Parts: sequence; structure tokens; C-alpha cells
Amino acid sequence: MTTKGTALVTGASSGIGAAVVRKLTANGWEVHALARRGSRLQALANETGCTPHAIDIRDGAALETLMADLTPDLLVNNAGLGAGITGLVTATRDEVAQTIDTNVTAVLELLRLTLPGMIARGRGHVVNLGSVSGLYPIVSVIYGASKGAVRLIGQNLRIELRGTGVRVTEISPGRVSTEFYDAAISDPATRDRLKTTGIRELSPGDIADAILYAVSAPAHVNVSTIELQPVEQTYGGVQFDRVDWEASE
Repeated sequence: MTTKGTALVTGASSGIGAAVVRKLTANGWEVHALARRGSRLQALANETGCTPHAIDIRDGAALETLMADLTPDLLVNNAGLGAGITGLVTATRDEVAQTIDTNVTAVLELLRLTLPGMIARGRGHVVNLGSVSGLYPIVSVIYGASKGAVRLIGQNLRIELRGTGVRVTEISPGRVSTEFYDAAISDPATRDRLKTTGIRELSPGDIADAILYAVSAPAHVNVSTIELQPVEQTYGGVQFDRVDWEASE
């Protein structure tokens, strides 16, 4: 099979990232898979033939070293987490920093390191994993803000990259069956409550299919945004909650 190009996928050790690695390798891409968990990455490499890189996405020096020798045609910014997702006022300083450093700063850093090569070659594709939490007020100040940043990064990036031939796509999923809440919430009761929906959620493979659709479009076509969610999940509406004004005064 002729190689379609070189791809770098972050957050590749499980969930959406691992599904994207499987989808891309099966469709002729040479894939570099990046994540913290080396043993899982190695198992994925044994399965798919991808090249594993056990790196913490927040380690800027390690990213600099990696990208000095890697010139991807496709960057899939998938790594993300939801530390502090249960509420801003109960979050710790470390949880705020962890979410912003992973979901926003690392995305910008990888773009900074990757885009010069794409621009020089006159081609390339960036896929950023956003979320419906970045499009609608749903669940969390911290996580929603980080994914709202991802949305504006993509929209402004298209302006900066005009005339270069480099494409930018945002994938904004709703609920996906992954380890997201296992990693985001330490309290078992809270975690189980937020994890349990009773609906048929999206699978990581559904997101990988959407990404493959975007990257497989003809070179002159930019699939700017794909928003997808389970049929049983909706957003919006008006909510009311009473306040005891006499007590507050």
C-alpha cells in the first residue's frame, strides 16, 4: 500500500487516540503515536505498526526534541483531560494548570513546532479535537474554557494559514465511551454519577471515522468543523433554580 503521508497522533494510548491510530494505519498512513503510557503505546505499536513515543504532552523540551526529526503531514491534536471538571470553586490550582497545559498550551506548542514544515511544503492538515463543551454551556468552567480555546485556535489558525495550502479541521464530539471520567474524577460516587447516562454513547471508532472523512477529502476541500453527538444527547434549554433571597440578605 502506498503511504499517504506521515501522521502524528497525541493522546494515542487509549480511547479516541488509539482508534485514530488504528484507522489511519489501516488506511495507508505512517503513524507516530504519542502518549504518556509507554506500555500501552507499545501494545498499540505491536498491533498497528505505528511508531510509539512515550512523552508527556506537557513536556515542552521533549516535544522540541521529537519535532526536530519529525515532519508530519497530518497532526491530530487529540490529547486532553478534564481535571477539575466538577466545578471551578472546588478545583485546585494544580487541576486548573493541568487542564489548561494539556488542552490548550500543548496544542499551541505542537502547532508552533509542526506548522513551519507544512507551510514550507505547501500542504498539510491539522485536526484539533474540540468538544461540544467548547460550543455550548454544558458542564464545566475549566474544561469548557479549554475546549472553547481550541475552537478559537482553529478558527483563527485558518486565517493565519490562508494561502498556504494547509487545512485545519475541528472535531467536536458529544459523549464518547472512553476513560475520560475515570481520569478526571477521583471520587467514585461522583465519577459513577457523571459516567452513567443510560444512552448509547458515541464510540472512539465513530470519532476516528469522522477524522478519516475529513483528511480523505480532496486537497482543495477543507472540512472546517464536524459536530457529532449521540442521537439521545441534546443541548440548550432554559434552567431555573430558586434562591432564598431573605437568607442571602
